[in-house]
Amino acid sequence: MSSGIHSVTVDCHDTYVLAGFWAEVYGCSRRPEDLPGDPEATLLPPGGPMMLFVQVPEGKSVKNRMHVCLQPVDRDRDAEVERLLALGATQVSDRRRPDGTGWVVLADPEGNEFCVERSAAERAATA
Repeated sequence: MSSGIHSVTVDCHDTYVLAGFWAEVYGCSRRPEDLPGDPEATLLPPGGPMMLFVQVPEGKSVKNRMHVCLQPVDRDRDAEVERLLALGATQVSDRRRPDGTGWVVLADPEGNEFCVERSAAERAATA
């Protein structure tokens, strides 16, 4: 027997706001039944598992032990990093290398880290 991913769950203070940020990241919409102040919100990103946002009282205090790695679909890594920063992400660490490899670590508006890797086209161009 084995298991499959049902959802990626994110603890947060404001489920509606954080689900809205991630909806912009993934290019999808919040569910109409998710409203401001709700203790839970969900997203169904195209091609990925459901994301569940759960309201918790405590704030984030340490580095994530598990995180999402994003790969841009229709733009290069650097353009995607700029788009995500404009949406409200903050840069945590820049691991890009002069040869074009590497990634950028960002944090969502509540401090949850995630990475942005090179697009498939960028990877193919250096293979």
